[in-house]
Amino acid sequence: MHRTTQIFQVSTLYGAATLAAALDAGLFGPRDEARRVLLVSNNAAVPETALRLDEMHGYDPLAGRFDTVVSWNEAISPYHPSTWGPRGNDTVLWQRAFRLLWGIDDHATVELAVESIQVNPARALAAIFSESAVDVYADGLMSYGPTREKLPLTVARRIRRLLHLDLIPGLRPLLLSEYGVEPVIVPDGAFRGVLDGISRDAADDTRLAPVLDEAPTAVLLGQYLAAINILSAREEEDLHVRMLTGAVRAGHRSVVFKPHPTAPAGYSAALSKAAADAGVRLTVLDAPLLAETLYHHCRPELVVGCFSTAMVTASAYYGVPVARVGTELVMGRLQPYPNSNRVPLAVIDHLVPDLERGDTPAVVGPAPDTLSPLVRSIGFCMQPKTYASLREPTADWLRAHLADTPGHYFPELRLAELSLPGSTPRTRARIRAARAKRVVGRAVRRGTRKG
Repeated sequence: MHRTTQIFQVSTLYGAATLAAALDAGLFGPRDEARRVLLVSNNAAVPETALRLDEMHGYDPLAGRFDTVVSWNEAISPYHPSTWGPRGNDTVLWQRAFRLLWGIDDHATVELAVESIQVNPARALAAIFSESAVDVYADGLMSYGPTREKLPLTVARRIRRLLHLDLIPGLRPLLLSEYGVEPVIVPDGAFRGVLDGISRDAADDTRLAPVLDEAPTAVLLGQYLAAINILSAREEEDLHVRMLTGAVRAGHRSVVFKPHPTAPAGYSAALSKAAADAGVRLTVLDAPLLAETLYHHCRPELVVGCFSTAMVTASAYYGVPVARVGTELVMGRLQPYPNSNRVPLAVIDHLVPDLERGDTPAVVGPAPDTLSPLVRSIGFCMQPKTYASLREPTADWLRAHLADTPGHYFPELRLAELSLPGSTPRTRARIRAARAKRVVGRAVRRGTRKG
């Protein structure tokens, strides 16, 4: 019997592909030295109606790398994976229950590999298996941004590595850096090999055939930003139409739109009308496929999106030129300032040509010297208490570069809140007055309750 059990928690096929590449590259040790459990979590708002991981092409070859596949949703039913966590005095009981449920010997060492350690279900697993070493894996651009919430030291001290794809060579992840966690790159070759396997598994999908028949030269990526209350549904429809218009202006006459899996059908209908008006062929790929599978089979000449990680994978792993649309609009809508989408947006805005301004689409290369200080300055402004050591470098950077930086990166109100260069005395005074008012209000409320 194995003395070590490794539990790999996943909620997306892209995340499972990242883990599979890490396994293939030997980042979790030899295959025969541990029992590997794939723990699948469906974090959709209504999991019962959402697309399941095992319904997507490529799932079976990925799952074959593990000894056992178990469901987190079933294990904690009827609770939701995003909201359930154990009470502090129940963690020992829950560990016993899960060891029994998943066939893990009482004396076996458990190691965890989780995504998004700041939130459930990863946080719940780390609390339940309180003695386990933890690896965190990041499957997208958010690894370059700051840690969203402060972690309990009992968890932070057990995190060994941050496994991430080298999407922007030369840009070091900020995530978990405040805890001294070392980032480890999942090799490009291993990840591309996994993507190729997923694409082969999807080759006989009948829904892919119409797309191939139309020989599209441009791919439009939907993200469904209305679902997370960044844009309205109408604004997101308009964003997709703007992508199409830009692709048509660039000379593309056959276009495929890959909507977000949870996007409403109306999005595709609005885009279809715009395509008909423009006289171009539009094919909507409504199939449980990764965007990378589409790149593999269609070999497009252009990928257009807002700030999807799939834009960067198109460039990094398939050599496809990319272009952006709408990043300024979306960044201006992000609330609050520490919204974790801010750094991915800034990275795309900084690196990827703007299609609507007539910029030539391009393949994203290594990070320019300007990117890292920009990302770290934004990271400090997002989480100033966590990254206090970045205050002076951020202030120096703002003094030197703020005048040449788009205003939506550093709103004056945020700079004033943090007393950073770029804010006016009037704005800082207004913020001080608002803070004083809140302090007085709290004191009055406390006095009223005591009375």
